[in-house]
Amino acid sequence: MSEFIEIRWHARAGQGAVTAAKALADAAMAGGKYVQAFPEYGPERMGAPLRAYNRVSNEEILIHCQVHNPSIVIVIDQTLIDSVNVTEGVKDGGIYIVNSEMNPDEIKQKLNLNSGKVYTVDATKIALETIGRPIPNTPILGVVARVTDIIKLEDVKKEVEKSFGKKFGPSVVEANIKAVERAYEEVKGL
Repeated sequence: MSEFIEIRWHARAGQGAVTAAKALADAAMAGGKYVQAFPEYGPERMGAPLRAYNRVSNEEILIHCQVHNPSIVIVIDQTLIDSVNVTEGVKDGGIYIVNSEMNPDEIKQKLNLNSGKVYTVDATKIALETIGRPIPNTPILGVVARVTDIIKLEDVKKEVEKSFGKKFGPSVVEANIKAVERAYEEVKGL
């Protein structure tokens, strides 16, 4: 990695983007990387748009400011594509990971992208079928592991086990791991 990779998450309050950004940072740190994870939101209510951010590097990260030019954009709520400029500031050749039942070409057209790579996965459907709740943050981590070299699938699964194991029983932990694995396998755009 050169310097650091910046990631911007777009979601609605309650969809787990802040938790997912932290989990991504923890999984990357377990893989030997330096990381930052931070949200940007005010007193939003459940369902209000919000952003979260990550920086990941092989070297210590010395800046502490908002991410303006991400290499990766993760959209947890597809409806935000119609109301938020998710492409703002994205570096040429950027990666877009979108929670959607649409295929990557449809999203690319909807975003009016000329360059970059789009990956889609129906993370909400996966979450409903595995976890029993429409919270797509955990499955999205499986996609990040599949399409980037930032985190490894095994590190994501260990992080899910560690963080969820503190709060929930084994069945919830196993369901979330299954959601990560399914998204890793079901991502479109490879």
